[in-house]
Amino acid sequence: MPHATFDGLRVLSLETRRAREVEKLIRAYSGDPLVVQSMREIPLSSNTACIEFGKRLLAGEYDVVIFMTGVGVSKMMEVLSTSFDPETILEELRKRKIVARGVKPVAALKELKVPVTVTTSEPSTWREVLALMDQKFGSELSSYHVAVQEYGATNPELIAELVDRCASVTKIPVYQWGLPHDIAPLEKAIHEIMDGSIDVALFMTAVQAIHLFHVAQEMGVAEELRRALSHIVVISVGPTTTEELLHYGLQPDFEPSRPRMGFMVNEAAQYARKVLAAKRAENAIDPGTTAAEASPPPQSVARTLQRSVPQVATSTSTMAGFRDGLAPLDVLQQVSSSLSSTDPLHVVLSRIVVCVCAIVPCDSCFLYTLEEDKLVLRASRNPHAEELDHLKISVGQGVTGWVAEHREPVSIPEHASEDVRFAPFRNLPEDTFEAMLCVPVLCAGRVVGVLNLQHQKPYFHTDMERRLLATIGVLVGAEIERARLETENLQLLDRLESRKLIDRAKGILQRDLKISEDEAYRMMQKESRQRRKSMKEVADAIVLSESLRSSAKS
Repeated sequence: MPHATFDGLRVLSLETRRAREVEKLIRAYSGDPLVVQSMREIPLSSNTACIEFGKRLLAGEYDVVIFMTGVGVSKMMEVLSTSFDPETILEELRKRKIVARGVKPVAALKELKVPVTVTTSEPSTWREVLALMDQKFGSELSSYHVAVQEYGATNPELIAELVDRCASVTKIPVYQWGLPHDIAPLEKAIHEIMDGSIDVALFMTAVQAIHLFHVAQEMGVAEELRRALSHIVVISVGPTTTEELLHYGLQPDFEPSRPRMGFMVNEAAQYARKVLAAKRAENAIDPGTTAAEASPPPQSVARTLQRSVPQVATSTSTMAGFRDGLAPLDVLQQVSSSLSSTDPLHVVLSRIVVCVCAIVPCDSCFLYTLEEDKLVLRASRNPHAEELDHLKISVGQGVTGWVAEHREPVSIPEHASEDVRFAPFRNLPEDTFEAMLCVPVLCAGRVVGVLNLQHQKPYFHTDMERRLLATIGVLVGAEIERARLETENLQLLDRLESRKLIDRAKGILQRDLKISEDEAYRMMQKESRQRRKSMKEVADAIVLSESLRSSAKS
């Protein structure tokens, strides 16, 4: 099985948020990293556009709201919460048709309990968003008033297409990116590219490309930079970033199989040296000539570039190299950090799914929790918003139910649907996949859930993968059990407080009406049934009435 390694290649990354992580990954794959921060997140000078959107949303002026990023959802709510009641805003959003680009905005909206009407799978560009809107809404789109949450910079193509299709289009800028305060490291990186000191360039967002070429234009070397980049290995994280690179006349060599940092670095380590050798042989660069001085390859201008950039195939055997860059202890540390956070259980479980997908390059991942005698889907890698918290599997049903019943892991490398334990679920198209790995989530020897990984193509799970997932299952099991006990404690506390309140209300009725305790309880019970209120609510009303009488007398 191929081992992923840069074998000493000089690798440039313009990552800002996760600079340390990407540097560590490049070193883990024997690369020589140059990580230069290319942007900083800055607040908008004015939030008037977002506040105006809130006013118009409450006035019922929008039919469709498009969310392009998960961060954008959070930032928008932060801004709107400064001027409006958040729950009122959310109630209005729940009445609209919501369009989300990819799983991140879906996850953010799900946390806010805002249902999503149209979702694109990732990686996706504005074209996929538009195509699905056309498919979902058809001719009705021409009558819709649409708002678009922007993600750092305006997408003129998307806005132009929406203007042609819709009654009105409103842009909602909620955050933006600026150049770093100190651009000297970026300038130095540009010089290193042009001097031929860089072998591989990783572009993880479109803004990285925009800022790199902006600085190059200010330096007066934009064309030299483009020529230099065309002679090294250029990797784009996905279609949106690829489009921006094509805009500058630069054709990426490939996109990773998953638009994630870990997959990108791993697959760059696998294929970069081979791609670099081929490009150097094709261009026959003299060793004494810098990349910037070399002649550009034929048909390298933007208008002739192909828009179809090859993507590394999913579920290939070479993906096993991904394990080499993430040591088991590092992965367990990530899991432990997620579990130790104070976030809600849903958020924690979603993060665990992300960590699991980093260990095994799967095409889908489901995390079920055992509640009474049913396994309930609580987290998913793929967007199954309508199934989360609703899909239930009986213990013993299908491979997942079998694992819960027997407390044993199951690894099926191919033809999973032919296994005698297999049971299809019509709402989950992943059940047509070839390979599967299921492990029980345990706490104190008791099953509290199941982790289910699936692959579109045959996949032979290693012993290390199985053991690491089993360990994660134990960690997650402890967190699920803690959450269950916490819920039970809250319920017990609520029942205790209710009992105290009911007893107090009974005492008031006994005193005022000169009746027995049993008669007072039956009277409250009758009132509860007639008014369709809980006993606690009836008791609360009696106690409140008593308090008001006492206040009036004093």
